[in-house]
Amino acid sequence: MSAATQPLGGRVTTQTIINAIKNNPIVVAIALLVIVTSFVEPKFLTGDNFDNIVRQFGTLIFAALGMTFVIMAGFIDLSIGGIISLVAVVTVTLIDPIGQGPAILVGVAVGLGCGLLNGALILTSGALTQAEALFITYGMSLVYGAVALMYVQGVTQFLTYSKTDTSLFDAINSGGVGILSVSAIMFLISLAILYVIQRRTYIGRAVVLTGGNKIAARLAGIPISRSIVLIYAISGMLSAIGAVVLVSRVTLADPTMGTPYMTQAILAVVVGGTALIGGRGSVIWTVVGTLLLILLNNSLNLLGVSSYVQFMLRGVILILAIWLDTAKQASVGR
Repeated sequence: MSAATQPLGGRVTTQTIINAIKNNPIVVAIALLVIVTSFVEPKFLTGDNFDNIVRQFGTLIFAALGMTFVIMAGFIDLSIGGIISLVAVVTVTLIDPIGQGPAILVGVAVGLGCGLLNGALILTSGALTQAEALFITYGMSLVYGAVALMYVQGVTQFLTYSKTDTSLFDAINSGGVGILSVSAIMFLISLAILYVIQRRTYIGRAVVLTGGNKIAARLAGIPISRSIVLIYAISGMLSAIGAVVLVSRVTLADPTMGTPYMTQAILAVVVGGTALIGGRGSVIWTVVGTLLLILLNNSLNLLGVSSYVQFMLRGVILILAIWLDTAKQASVGR
């Protein structure tokens, strides 16, 4: 049993920790890098750097949480980059006409609609494999990105140029209750809901069974079609929330700003231990994977590693994580 499938409520023993380390060498490697950075670079343990890490956490974690359900069901969603870009520009441009609150709601509704459209396209096309879903959602990412570009004519929209109140975005970025920002509270609420759905409901079990074996799930009476629509709706809506958090942090909306999150979300989910072939995963461990990925990026930046090398390392980590997971599945099947 991998770390991603360990019962969170069970007793944690020394053997459990040892098994988690053995099953997650990438997690161990990133953790060691973070430890080394904390000794080599004094800025790593400062309050300003911690604040920077927390701010980077926002958008990626929402996208990764949605991606977790998609991958657990044996599919993939490459459209989230386009969705984030589209939601961002729509939200910012609607602030003056209808106000900040309604603009955010419309933006989230756009993300949900994109997710539902993805699910509908996959169902109507009969695409029941991850490869088919990959190409369909990649195509939809191009569509959403193109719509975002046409909507604003390729012009970056600045939140600070809004003539009406934008205090809600300020609150999402830095305001809140005590030490928690509104975005942090949104994350905790989303995580709690998704955890309950995954671990305590029939819907969550249906998603996992769909990813494990679609034919067996169908024979067992699992509503495959409903599961597909649900996972893409969740992914679209959470990507939209991530877009709102991103706009609040950078105070602008660019029609291409969501592109990097497409691969980063997949990497965070895989590093967190979710099986890329589906049938196994955990939203809690996705949080761990996301945090480790952000810490990795932060450590490399503080150590002065070139951005080109960082891109290469992310690719190597993703390939290595997939290779290790595939090798693990093959050894279990023997």
